[in-house]
Amino acid sequence: MTTIPAPSRLTSAEGRFTFTAATPIVADPPLVRAAAWLRETLTPATGLPLPEGPGGVEIRLADELGPEEYRLTTTAESVLIEAAAPAGAFYGAQTLRQFLDPAAFRAGRTGDRTWSVPAVGIADAPRYGWRGCLIDVARHFLPKHDLLRYIDLLATHKLNVLHLHLTDDQGWRLEIRKYPKLTEVGAWRRESPLGARRHRLRDGRPHGGFYSQEDIREIVAYAADRFVTVVPEVDLPGHTQAAIAAYPELGNLDAPLDVATEWGVSENVLNVADETIAFFTDVLDEVLELFPGEYICVGGDEVPKTQWNESVPAKERILELGLRDADELQSWLMRHFADYLLARGRKPLGWDELMEGGLPAGVTVAAWRGGMCAALAARTGHDVVVSPFAETYLDFRQAEGDQEPVPIGSVTSLSAVHAFDPVPGGLTEDERGRILGAQAALWTEHIDSPRLLDYMAFPRLAAFAEAVWSGKRDFDDFLTRLAVHEKRLDALGVEYRPAAGPHPWQRRPDAPGHPRTRAEIDDKLATWTANLRF
Repeated sequence: MTTIPAPSRLTSAEGRFTFTAATPIVADPPLVRAAAWLRETLTPATGLPLPEGPGGVEIRLADELGPEEYRLTTTAESVLIEAAAPAGAFYGAQTLRQFLDPAAFRAGRTGDRTWSVPAVGIADAPRYGWRGCLIDVARHFLPKHDLLRYIDLLATHKLNVLHLHLTDDQGWRLEIRKYPKLTEVGAWRRESPLGARRHRLRDGRPHGGFYSQEDIREIVAYAADRFVTVVPEVDLPGHTQAAIAAYPELGNLDAPLDVATEWGVSENVLNVADETIAFFTDVLDEVLELFPGEYICVGGDEVPKTQWNESVPAKERILELGLRDADELQSWLMRHFADYLLARGRKPLGWDELMEGGLPAGVTVAAWRGGMCAALAARTGHDVVVSPFAETYLDFRQAEGDQEPVPIGSVTSLSAVHAFDPVPGGLTEDERGRILGAQAALWTEHIDSPRLLDYMAFPRLAAFAEAVWSGKRDFDDFLTRLAVHEKRLDALGVEYRPAAGPHPWQRRPDAPGHPRTRAEIDDKLATWTANLRF
């Protein structure tokens, strides 16, 4: 078996099906998108026309299957993909492609070869409905064509959510037509740190970029064609220095600010004036027009309360509302935006810090500070997307030693990612049902190019995809299949991390990191969550 992620059930038989110039592809009408994708993908690589018609690859309806479930049956005479919905048919087509020679993953024909697949029977369905990857384009902007390439990579691995982190202290990446300075000013910073913050090195290079609204429509449509839902994040009320730099009246200080040029958590947060709330309601109006998916992330993480505790208007707001403190003020503010989204038929997603001042009703929790936060959210009746930073943050270093580029955090090894289980222990069956799934995260403070993004993502993202699709725990078997899968990644031009360590050009001796032990990370986690109780 060479597919990644591994299917739920696979049986093998004798014989192989061989594609020829006369091999047709046909699909029942509801499933034609999978047939079109298969033809468009395989024709350039194989040089075969793969016309429409019966008798070769057939994609058929099977109403008893789930929306992402499929069956794939290949014999020496035919290929049959069965699905009840377009997504299932698409994943069956992805698996069929994986059984071909890795050259099927190239964009053009590279020579004569026999294109055949083994005789197999596969019954397959995902463990979780939310199989995601966060890409942080706020810290380092990812140009549109590179982002489209990553959508293809997510779809290849049967991941179905792209959480797009669009705004932060260091950059605002989304055109908002009512407030053009968000990108005219907020999308650009004068320089960036070089390596970890403690070394105080600077690159001296301006950095920036943003997606126009037409870019976003293209990205969303491209992703939807590959059954990937784009979940936008507009972070509130912290991580907003870029917005405050563009519109100083949003902040708490009289002095103007620049777009942040340091990593870490900025003290500069939004004020709680009615005008600021109206401003971001306008922003979300445009976000909802651009992103049709159910979920909108409004952040809520890492909000220092220093400025609110010193602000007369913030103190007056706390008194006016009868709140206890600034934590409850944040919950009041986030409840406004949660209610706004719910009233428009959307589902608000927020980071687990929102639980600290009382979690607004209807919010889905992105649990990043460990299993305790995921369990607490589920036990209090909230849906949960699990993304623990020590297990799924792929900006963390991959091995010991200074050869890793900009090594930060503790070691998040390939084997640890493959062993990841989203469901924390001790939950009831009903509480387990609140776990929607999980997502890996590619935070880009120290990932400043698409080449380095490849290195940090792969092959760990392939291991994550298997953990959330099939939950297989046989790491040796995964490594055997990975040896074949790396040839597919080579064909796709993915500059993944070799098992033996980075190539010389993948190292970053110019950008020193800040490695931590897992014990240090666990101590930090305990401090962060000390005020949360079951």
